[in-house]
Amino acid sequence: MSQSAEVYKFTDVLVIGNGLAGISAAYAAAKKGLDVTLVARGKDCHDSASAYAQGGIIYKSPEDSFDILMEDFQEAGDHIVNDEAVKQIYNYGASFVENILKEEVGVPFDQDSQGNISPTREAAHSTARIAHVKDYTGRAIQEYFEKKIQVMDNIEVINRTTAIDLITLAHHAIDYKLAYKPSTCKGAYFYFQDTDQVLPIMARQTILATGGLGRIYLHTSNPEGVRGDGYAMLYRIGGRIMNMEYVQFHPTTLYTSGEERFLVTEALRGEGGVLRNKDGQAFMKKYHPKGSLAPRDIVARSIVSEMNRTNSSYVYLDITHKNRDWLEDRFPSVFNKCQEAGIDISTDGIPVVPAAHYECGGIAVNNVANTTIRGLKAVGEVACTGLHGANRLASSSLLECLVYGTIAGRDAYDTISKNNFIFPEIVKWKEEKEEVDPDLVREDMMIIRHTMWNYAGIVRTKKKLRRAKNIFQQLNDDIEQFYAHSALSDKLIGLRNAATAAHLVLHAARLNRKSRGCHYRKD
Repeated sequence: MSQSAEVYKFTDVLVIGNGLAGISAAYAAAKKGLDVTLVARGKDCHDSASAYAQGGIIYKSPEDSFDILMEDFQEAGDHIVNDEAVKQIYNYGASFVENILKEEVGVPFDQDSQGNISPTREAAHSTARIAHVKDYTGRAIQEYFEKKIQVMDNIEVINRTTAIDLITLAHHAIDYKLAYKPSTCKGAYFYFQDTDQVLPIMARQTILATGGLGRIYLHTSNPEGVRGDGYAMLYRIGGRIMNMEYVQFHPTTLYTSGEERFLVTEALRGEGGVLRNKDGQAFMKKYHPKGSLAPRDIVARSIVSEMNRTNSSYVYLDITHKNRDWLEDRFPSVFNKCQEAGIDISTDGIPVVPAAHYECGGIAVNNVANTTIRGLKAVGEVACTGLHGANRLASSSLLECLVYGTIAGRDAYDTISKNNFIFPEIVKWKEEKEEVDPDLVREDMMIIRHTMWNYAGIVRTKKKLRRAKNIFQQLNDDIEQFYAHSALSDKLIGLRNAATAAHLVLHAARLNRKSRGCHYRKD
């Protein structure tokens, strides 16, 4: 008979991930009086991709309307955007920005002389509707939101703790007869990094907010740890995943000799920045009528095309028509980072290249963030609401996090208040003791990142995707064998998840033979 697991705690709502989507969900549920446990693999909120978002968050402008917003989303998303998702963020977005972020959380958005939020414009937007805090909007939102939830008695934040697997009746209940019940999530097993313990947290409602998968690519704007954990955990319990081929590459990240890429916000182009090739020629007009303000997928491919045509490793983003004081005040993060690299953006073009940035697909959810697994919601980049279609519109991700996170937290309360929940006995985690060879983990991760970058990147072909599939068939088998017999670590868990996430992207890309948005099939 299976041994019953010791449970770390029982909670009303378990939120996995501490980016804006996770914090918004935790905050909304806690405001309703629920006991909330928020678990994150990093040491604080700065380890999430939300903190790296520079440009801003969609708000509103005097000229805006639902039809105008819908048209911008559909054009950017290559006309497969979910209308219902756009309607949801239009109905709730501006009021949530004002009432939650500005008034309750205290985010210091740039304002006009009357104290109103002063929006700017970004690429592919037909009007100035982006609320921002200089060029570190995501960081500001995260910092202020983290302070807000820290003083709430019914939210427990547990950092440096890695989710391993979601707990379901079918996979983990000691009573096997529960496998005949509808597929239901009851929490997750976690690896506590500081103690090397594995313990479950049981929950009435679980909300996945684990972010994206940028780190499965060699070059990415994403922070360490964004490696596809949520997609992999959901895949292992049989939930629905969709549109994984639509991986967006941000067209402008700072080019340096190493692998790391620093995001150069789209707002620079919104403020008149122009892309130029190595000869100083503005080239985007020949690729798209909107020039440097074209949608991201088009700009990224155009940059690659121009680099190939001119035999260059990068192109330039020219914002030198603005004076130094204005640039330093409006874009302090970009200004200072470039200055560290010996670039004065008031006089020099910024060398930029595309890098993996955002997964437009993900775990299929409805308008209250429910997945196809009972008791499990997904919010933020890990979820697929359909808002992004085949290519994400600039500054839409933070708003999606805020709107769907808040709605998910509120709906968790409604669900819990209407239902009785029974926690089953679950099996104890089987711990392995074999020492992990860090060289194997590191090398396997580099194989994943190089393979995805070279064969499933910005421009794809049938031959490239087949080559990647052949590489991953053997690699996935090796990683699963390695994982099954080794003592756990955050990096080992991440390696296993990255391999699964890469498989999901590759499988979707091979099945979809039609170029659309950021899934570009050259053949």
